[in-house]
Amino acid sequence: MMSSGEFYMLHRGLVLPKETHSSESLKFAQEFTFKDDDVVAVTYPKAGTIWMQEILPLVLNGGDLTPIQTIPNWDRVPWLEEKRLAVIVDQLASPRAFVTHFPYHLMPTSFYTSKAKVIYVMRNPKDIMVSSYYFHQMAAFLEDPGTFDEFMEKFLEGRVLFGKWTDHVKSWRHTELGDRIMYITYEDMVQDLPAALRHISNFLGRNLSEEAIQKIAEHCSFKSMKANNMSNFSLVPKVYMDPNKSPFFRKGIAGDWKNHFSSEQLARFTSVICKEMEGESFSLPWSLD
Repeated sequence: MMSSGEFYMLHRGLVLPKETHSSESLKFAQEFTFKDDDVVAVTYPKAGTIWMQEILPLVLNGGDLTPIQTIPNWDRVPWLEEKRLAVIVDQLASPRAFVTHFPYHLMPTSFYTSKAKVIYVMRNPKDIMVSSYYFHQMAAFLEDPGTFDEFMEKFLEGRVLFGKWTDHVKSWRHTELGDRIMYITYEDMVQDLPAALRHISNFLGRNLSEEAIQKIAEHCSFKSMKANNMSNFSLVPKVYMDPNKSPFFRKGIAGDWKNHFSSEQLARFTSVICKEMEGESFSLPWSLD
């Protein structure tokens, strides 16, 4: 059994997988120069990152399918903190789109002074935890999650990738970005993708036609993405991600947590999250019970 030190590295208190991150990649991210027309989708892991990698290029280019059909998602909308960015950054055409799991205070210095826009995607933490639990089973570069109960304790204590969910949400709720940031939930996107796309399109000043919105919605559906080799991670060798253990595109629904939590686990999870969100000026968009 490998020790967690063989899988993970620490960066300013956060646990990150060594397979995709290095001290060089984090330094590159720190010194990265944002342009004013850049867009960055920010998510806590398993909150809709891959979905945003599909949506952003299409919204930015008015629905031209070329990028999603010819470029793997990690190269068309790269992670700010991962090793791959340095390799492909020069190939990105403006307006560039990125994704990141960084909390607000770890963003590159240039980010704060730029006019780059941010879309923060939130997802019910119970569904995030379930999704993450399965992802840890199939991703060979992550530690085995143990039992559901054990993984839940790790999740609640923040001994997981990118730390505590509550810390992440709070950090992006208390920004000084004003109209540079838009908040949306995974659940909004599941419930009415065209409406979510209109919202994103308006925020990015794209004002797409209804025809373009419907076309993008169709290509960003769970079914289309699951069938798209440029988006479904089937290009990743099995030694890194084994879909036989759990498919990368598992369900793409909201509320799957109901099939996994016992009433005791639910009570424990809810009490911890609620305690951590006490006194916050914003309310969570889902009931946690």
